[in-house]
Amino acid sequence: MTTTTQDRAAAPWWAGALAGFLAAASGVAVGTGVAALLQGVPSPIESVGNRAVDYAPPFLKEFAVKQFGTADKPVLIGGVVATLALVAIVAGIVGRRRPRLAIIVVALLGALAIVAAAIDRTTTASRALTLVPSVVTLLVSLGALLLVLANLRGRAAAAAAHPLGLGRRGFLKAALGVTALAIVGGTVGRLFGDAAAAASRSGIRLPRAATAAPEVPAGAQVDVTGVSEFVTPNRDFYRVDTALRIPDVPAEGWSLRIHGMVDREVNLSFRDLMGMALEEHRVTLTCVSNEVGGPYVGNALWLGVRTATLLEMAGVQAGADAIKSTSADRWTAGTPLEAVTDDRNSMVAIGMNGQPLPLAHGFPARLVVPGLYGFVSATKWLTEIEVTRFADFKGYWTTRDYTALAPIKFSSRIDVPKSFQAFAKDAVRMGGIAWAQTVGIEKVELSIDKGEWVEAELGTEDTVETWRQWSYQWDDATTGVHQVAIRATTKDGETQTSDRAPIRPNGTTGWHSVQFRVE
Repeated sequence: MTTTTQDRAAAPWWAGALAGFLAAASGVAVGTGVAALLQGVPSPIESVGNRAVDYAPPFLKEFAVKQFGTADKPVLIGGVVATLALVAIVAGIVGRRRPRLAIIVVALLGALAIVAAAIDRTTTASRALTLVPSVVTLLVSLGALLLVLANLRGRAAAAAAHPLGLGRRGFLKAALGVTALAIVGGTVGRLFGDAAAAASRSGIRLPRAATAAPEVPAGAQVDVTGVSEFVTPNRDFYRVDTALRIPDVPAEGWSLRIHGMVDREVNLSFRDLMGMALEEHRVTLTCVSNEVGGPYVGNALWLGVRTATLLEMAGVQAGADAIKSTSADRWTAGTPLEAVTDDRNSMVAIGMNGQPLPLAHGFPARLVVPGLYGFVSATKWLTEIEVTRFADFKGYWTTRDYTALAPIKFSSRIDVPKSFQAFAKDAVRMGGIAWAQTVGIEKVELSIDKGEWVEAELGTEDTVETWRQWSYQWDDATTGVHQVAIRATTKDGETQTSDRAPIRPNGTTGWHSVQFRVE
């Protein structure tokens, strides 16, 4: 077999891999930096990730939430980045001998990002502006690849002619230049991403509520170390949504539009909301993705305007039975009209636990509707409320095999003991929470080692819209490994079922149980 001069001059594989990686990294970094400078425009990686979120089958999303919890978004982004890097590395290796093929591969990756941006529902900017970061990514990636490959091939040819490797300097300069470009683009993205909303939030001072919530009643928090705080701190409150990047929505310029089957359209600014009769209410929220015994339930003090008050301003027309709420990233939910106009404390909230809403929890405004799973009620980054009929639309999750009506299934959880926690024989003290929003918890019972059910001691009830804590002292504990199961009964006299139901289509059921040791 004859070896050609080009084959002998081919650069080592690792140099080609580096060339491909640097080309992709520089393009993505610069595209991300450009997106950060454009209000409401996702980065190319986010656009591709958003499409993956929207097109993934429901079972795959449930798997991601179950396996990775609140880290599901970083895992998805990491997967997109890793795939891009791998393809770019292979393209660089191939480009040592076949640069045209490498250029075609990188161009296809760029085209994929452009298509994803063109159909990205999360953008709040014009469609043309949304394409800019992906187009920039494509151009920069191609330019960087051509530059590095040209110097790489020049270095290889020089190395073939001169054993000392004359031409190494050109390749090194090109690689360092592309690396610097990637660093600058990444730095801009980090410095300016979500900057407008964060700056806006830091300047807000919430007014006092016209109707303030009473103090948490004494005894609501049970005296068991390890039981969840009665009011969940903002930093610990669960987050489950489809947003790969938190929408950058400053309060200045934000508005809430109320329209549809109404007598008059209403548009309210953030200042308008702050000037209205604000109310404070503690409300427990639950995500439909919460497995039996899971973490996706939290209790917070919300500040806002009653949804019923806002709808009265618009004048709801006869025949309407739902509201369609839309977020800044175009996510939608359908909520029964009755649930936002009856005597429960449904509100458009602007505050959480005495602070403006955290960015991750909906700043500048969100819906809070007691008694309904979040996928039909808890729209964050709220921009629109359309009064309508269920027959005329479907929300984001109701097009993905979830039910349109989703009242929260009452449940209970063991916080202490944790799995295989060890206790001293004379100090077996258990505790946890139970919830039946809008109805209330009447009692909580435990069964140890499948024995008779015994009643736990309940913490003081706050309201029927909040969870209720429980505790139990096992005075006659015996050494060894034991199992405790729990069930709750509502004030309506309904006892929690042991039957296991999956998350989809309307939430789980079953008893939570934990194994522990007594020493």
